[in-house]
Parts: sequence; structure tokens; C-alpha cells
Amino acid sequence: MRALSCEGLLSATKALLIGIALAALVILVPHEMRASPPVASVQTTDTTARAAGIPVHLSIPKIGVDTKIEQVGITPQGALDAPYGPRTAGWFYLGPRPGEIGSAVIDGHAGFKGGIPAIFDDLDKLVPGDMIYVEDEDGNVIPFIVRTSTMYGEHDPTAEVFNSTDGKAHLNLITCEGIWNKETKSYSHRLVVMADMLVDRSSLTDSPVQERS
Repeated sequence: MRALSCEGLLSATKALLIGIALAALVILVPHEMRASPPVASVQTTDTTARAAGIPVHLSIPKIGVDTKIEQVGITPQGALDAPYGPRTAGWFYLGPRPGEIGSAVIDGHAGFKGGIPAIFDDLDKLVPGDMIYVEDEDGNVIPFIVRTSTMYGEHDPTAEVFNSTDGKAHLNLITCEGIWNKETKSYSHRLVVMADMLVDRSSLTDSPVQERS
């Protein structure tokens, strides 16, 4: 199953016109984001920034994540889709690319069936200041620094997950948490880790991508 419920993390009912909300334990994609990808834009405060490429690799050293990124869209019901397997991440391709202005979204499984290890099993261990790295198709590595982690319940408003208006580049990671409901085949909560693109990269040492090479 691929809709996001952690065997499908986020399956859906219908989209809310005001943005995105958790209804029936789902994250729904607003109507205005269901057509075509936005025009590429970059962080205006970073003088070295350039248009971001398609993300292909995700690295989170703190929790041992080192995985490829596939593209995910929306389900026929209007929900964010999920990556195919438990060990890959999914970039929501109808939103910004990581490194572009706005909130890029990457989702992944946790608590997968049969106890199979999943890519975001330890996402809840991230704290403010931890680093996240996204590599694009051109080999560019975009660093992000964790700002906050937020747990969303069934009826919590979640417009901030997909939308931002501060003119900066953000990355939001999504997975499921809480209690498994056998009837709905979904967990009771969604964990969203919000990170900001690191503009001043002078203090960075070798990236995980360089270490892999």
C-alpha cells in the first residue's frame, strides 16, 4: 500500500480549500498544488544560490539515513502519496525542490509492517541543530538545519507543512507516529520535522555525499 499510512503514510478523504489539514488522520494536498510544479526559485539571501535540481539522495547523519529519493505526487483522493518501499524517501514533486524558496516536502515510512526497518523509524530523534543533506541530480548538496519537530493529530491544521511566506527555503520531513489502528490501517499521528536551508556554509566540513564518494 502506498498512500501515507505507514504502510501507506497519508491516505485521503477530500482536500480542504484553506490548505492542508489532518482529517481522518491524513495529510491532504491543496487544490492549487495539484496541477503542475511551481517555477523554480532560489533563496534570495544566498548570493551563491542557483536553481535547484531534482533531488535524488537524502542523508541524515544523526539517525543513519542514507537513501535515494523517488518522486511522489498525490493519490486519486487528493492525498500525498508515499514512496514504494520502506527504505526510500519520497519528494513531493508538485511542490518546491529542496533549495528553492518555499517548503519542500519529503516523506518516508516508519513502523513498517512485520517489523521491517523503515527509513524514518528514528525521525523522532532529530532535534534543533541537527543537519540534513539533500543531493540533487547535478551533484549539488543542499544542507538544511533542523528548526523544530511537530506532532499533528487528527484534526490539527497543517497548512504550514506545505506553505511558507517568508521568502526562504525550507525542508519538511513527514512520517507517522502514535498508535496503529487496524481498522483504518493508519497511525494516530504524523510527525513533521521542519528544517531551514543553511545559507552560511562556511562552518560545514566534508558532506556525507563526499564521504560516500
